[in-house]
Amino acid sequence: MKMKELVISKVGIDRAIAYTIFSRIIQAGGGVFSVVFIAKFLSATEQGYYYTFSSIIALQIFFELGLSSIITQYASHEFAHLSISEGKIIGDVEHLSRLSSLLRFSLKWFSLISLGLFSVLLFCGTYFFDSFNNNENVNWQAPWMILCIATAINLIVDPILAFLDGIGFIGDMSRTRLIQKTINIVLLFILLFGGFGLYSAAIASLVAITFNAFQIIFSSKLSLLRKLWHSLDKAVIKYSTEIFPYQWKVAISWISGYFIFYFFNPVLFATEGPVVAGQMGMTLAVLAGISSISMSWINTKVPLFSTLIAKKQFNELDSVFKSVLVQLSTINLLGLVAFIFGIVMLSNFGNSYSIRFLPITATILLSLVTFINQFIGSWATYLRCFKKEPFLVASVVVAALCVASTLVFGKIFGAWGMVVGYTSIVVVVSLPWAYIIFKNKSVEFKINN
Repeated sequence: MKMKELVISKVGIDRAIAYTIFSRIIQAGGGVFSVVFIAKFLSATEQGYYYTFSSIIALQIFFELGLSSIITQYASHEFAHLSISEGKIIGDVEHLSRLSSLLRFSLKWFSLISLGLFSVLLFCGTYFFDSFNNNENVNWQAPWMILCIATAINLIVDPILAFLDGIGFIGDMSRTRLIQKTINIVLLFILLFGGFGLYSAAIASLVAITFNAFQIIFSSKLSLLRKLWHSLDKAVIKYSTEIFPYQWKVAISWISGYFIFYFFNPVLFATEGPVVAGQMGMTLAVLAGISSISMSWINTKVPLFSTLIAKKQFNELDSVFKSVLVQLSTINLLGLVAFIFGIVMLSNFGNSYSIRFLPITATILLSLVTFINQFIGSWATYLRCFKKEPFLVASVVVAALCVASTLVFGKIFGAWGMVVGYTSIVVVVSLPWAYIIFKNKSVEFKINN
């Protein structure tokens, strides 16, 4: 028992992380195992559509604009002065009222923009696939519409989970997400096996998101939120003066992230065709899964970081952050090594699945970028818990460089040109710039907090 406790302590696993890790393992493991199902039950052309769907769905970034993560941070800062007793949030009236106003704003705002998201996704996706269809006989229209509906529903549910994360239910919400991911991946496998083709991901996403909503509706959390809704007093969090000055910077950074992480597939789909886009998509899907697992260590610490900052306990903040950074980077490295080893083994044995990924050299370069981005993402998460966004300029510049690199080198050298350009930008520009920002701003924010 002592050995078990020692290992858990060293690795840094708590209840929230455990659920989140299982959720990410389900998602990442599902992404890896889905490779087998996709390769077997989808054609190479359908694979391209499958992963390009995901890249276009990521346009939700332009609507969500980083507000979910901000909700968690702001809720944590207010909840640091409150507590829960007998199914009700109690404490200082001012902070309680401000928390209530945040809940009201979140629900109203996301309910509205989810409708806009559905309309834009449906139109843009339909226009894109119609324009670059190349006479491919693929039934994508109905699956795309179902996926758009699922994404719009998720945009309403996700901020509720983020709010509950911020008021101390991060363990429960991690479990909720775990159940959602499990349902999603199990249904995906069943539907692919059943021959539903591109409908598989769309139906699985819709069912899983709907079930996620039911988990909130039929739980005690709904009653708690209702009571909090009616706790509004004079004190409110004003969006125009408190949230927006911070959010617009985060929003631009998130939008920049789209062009850094999701721009490859649509460009390859349009220039090289769905087969090459599918190779890029499948490779990035596995790397994203590995990254999501390791980043669980720091994402689940956002409420804790925000609370420590609110209480000005900076020594403990730094101690926890350094420990978490070591843990997540170790996990990430192990995952990347295992992935590369797996690709090499598949290639050496002449397995047909190996050609569904990018060539090994390109995969290694993207793995290197994934490892580096763990540090950049962690530094950004730490600083954003101060309710500030110091990565605005860096994000925009890196995004602009990535877009230019993708369009120029991608056109000339294809996927290989995109990968080399992206790797060079991250190593030469993004990494050193992010480190300088972190070192300088971590000191400045503490002094001014």
